[in-house]
Amino acid sequence: MANKAYVYRIYPDQMQEQLMQKTFGCCRFVYNSLLTLQEERYRSGEKHLSKTEVNTYCNKVLKDAYPFLREVDKFALTNAIFHLEEGYRRFFLRLGKHPRYKSRHKAKWSYTTNFTNHNIEIGERYIKLPKLGKVKAVIHRFPQEGWQVKTATVTRNRDNSYQVSVLFFYEDQQISIPVSCGKSIGLDYKSDGLYTDSNGHFCDMPHYYRKSAPILAKAQRKLRHKIAGSRNYDKQQRRIARIHRHIANQRKDYLHQESTAIAKRYDIVCVEDLNMRAMANRGFGNGKATLDNGYGMFLNMLEYKLQDQGKCFIKVGKHFPSSQLCHRCGRIHPEMKDLRIRIMDCTCGCKVDRDYNAALNIKTEGLKMIAA
Repeated sequence: MANKAYVYRIYPDQMQEQLMQKTFGCCRFVYNSLLTLQEERYRSGEKHLSKTEVNTYCNKVLKDAYPFLREVDKFALTNAIFHLEEGYRRFFLRLGKHPRYKSRHKAKWSYTTNFTNHNIEIGERYIKLPKLGKVKAVIHRFPQEGWQVKTATVTRNRDNSYQVSVLFFYEDQQISIPVSCGKSIGLDYKSDGLYTDSNGHFCDMPHYYRKSAPILAKAQRKLRHKIAGSRNYDKQQRRIARIHRHIANQRKDYLHQESTAIAKRYDIVCVEDLNMRAMANRGFGNGKATLDNGYGMFLNMLEYKLQDQGKCFIKVGKHFPSSQLCHRCGRIHPEMKDLRIRIMDCTCGCKVDRDYNAALNIKTEGLKMIAA
């Protein structure tokens, strides 16, 4: 079985919006209350409760003590409990930090509900959700035949817009098509654009954040002169959030177009497995450009689109010296570790751009991995 989620923009009415906000608050309240319970049991030397025991405690103790918890979707509270226990599981396995309390002002406003008895339904211009009924929505795509609804996650963004992510599960039918090495390409990350491919093409990524920086700076200056906590302060914060969301949508739209074009054109795509988080730190020197490009998001889009079509997505190891290796003679040039050197000049007569040379090496190495 495989999973896939579709995100829809929803437009709740006043009553639905109030119930959504109440559900957000109840989920946060249950999460924090049970986190306190687990911490008190730990300090007193008692055993850590399992997620089933915690859920029973919520139904029999918390809902009796706080009757307003019965007014919201019960699955939303259950999933909040399961999220807390997942945080503890990752903490015990040393995969993450200790769970922290959720703040009303800083935590993400969202909740997840489960599908049962057709309580979630996608119509022409609406989405039916538990307790909310039919919510007006923009349905830009429908699930395929045989897909079944699993969960729905309702989220309120910083700019007070709402969206729902519907998760479907379906039987994964492995698509196998004959791939051609002739339809292969290598991609190398380029910080002042997006990538350079092995065909010599340079993708000039529009720097949406830098283009919107003057508008964003002006809006932030206005926020500085308003009283924190006032109504005008909140309005200006929402304006700033809308600018950020517009930038993110522009970037995501462009990356979808680029990844779709490559996935349709090529059968084999070879990339370098880079640690984008490490490249975006301050010590590297171009963190803002790295974050503005969204290269990691681009690779994720490219991977699942190629897999859906039965094609190959190859990741070359990050320790492979793609920039230091001459693609013609195979000689290693340690001086190319200096990023200021943009042209590789080899003794074999090869004089080529470093990113184009790296893309050629990545493609060659990726095809070797397939052959092996």
